[in-house]
Amino acid sequence: MVGCSQPAACNLGISQGEDKSCNDGKDASAAANCQDTDCFASSTDENVTPGHRRAPSLPLDVPPVDVDKVRCIIRNIVRDWAQEGQIERDECYKPILEELNRLFPDRSRPPSCLVPGAGLGRLALEISSLGFVSQGNEFSYYMMICSSFILNHTQEANEWTIYPWIHNNCNSLSDKDQLRAVSFPDIHPSSAGITEGFSMCAGDFVEVYNEESQESAWDAVVTCFFLDTAHNIVEYIEIISKILKDGGIWVNMGPLLYHFADAYGPDDDMSIELSLEDVKRVAYHYGFVMEMEKMIDTTYTANMVSMMQNRYRAAFWTMRKDVSRSKAKKRQ
Repeated sequence: MVGCSQPAACNLGISQGEDKSCNDGKDASAAANCQDTDCFASSTDENVTPGHRRAPSLPLDVPPVDVDKVRCIIRNIVRDWAQEGQIERDECYKPILEELNRLFPDRSRPPSCLVPGAGLGRLALEISSLGFVSQGNEFSYYMMICSSFILNHTQEANEWTIYPWIHNNCNSLSDKDQLRAVSFPDIHPSSAGITEGFSMCAGDFVEVYNEESQESAWDAVVTCFFLDTAHNIVEYIEIISKILKDGGIWVNMGPLLYHFADAYGPDDDMSIELSLEDVKRVAYHYGFVMEMEKMIDTTYTANMVSMMQNRYRAAFWTMRKDVSRSKAKKRQ
């Protein structure tokens, strides 16, 4: 897995895997966020410009699910890398960064921090800029390709322009709002003061970090809109406990909108959906002690000028892997 064990700065490696979500670690809403519920048409023929015939050698029969994923990535660009997404970043990322800054006051020897479900990499980069050896982990090819482009090929701030809301035909206040341009990235990633060792690792979180080499390897793990992407959230928590050093910190932010909760067919993937109370009980079972907990209202890839806004009461907590309890667990 290129880029995992050798964290060259911003060097992304792509691993083989099946991408089953629009944005893997960020699923905020399968209905409201990842899929376009804004009255889109799925027929590819409707995207052909009048007067231009499709070249026979270049078929454009793209499955609607892939079109939705691309639209999802475009909205994630706004969330992570545009000035327009600053409100969401302040709601979601700022509390995490403040907590890490408080818990690791001495970073003369940079602590290590893993960010599973890193998406387009902004949170992992911000953590690196704080003075951590930060590694983002992402499973989605769509996210990895886009984050690689932004992190490795951007020459200056606001170099690129997109029109992220042009496909949203509902709940627009005006045509101008729907057609507005958004520039990205709002900062030049290479000039962000990143700490040596910043990297992005491609692959499934369970497969990559369940290896023996990852045991007790990290000072901190940050999960933001990630836990509910699991088939088995208990397995996620077990691995987070396993890879943290004794006394290590787990900072979490996000809802419990389970990715695979509506999969009922015989061929569908397993899904374990726990309440927040039960999630905390499982964490306690794996040696975690709650140090701070509160709820934070936030959005996910929201169009801030839309007539419809979906908000989450996201769980925000800091847990510490307790040395004595984790040792007792091992003896059992």
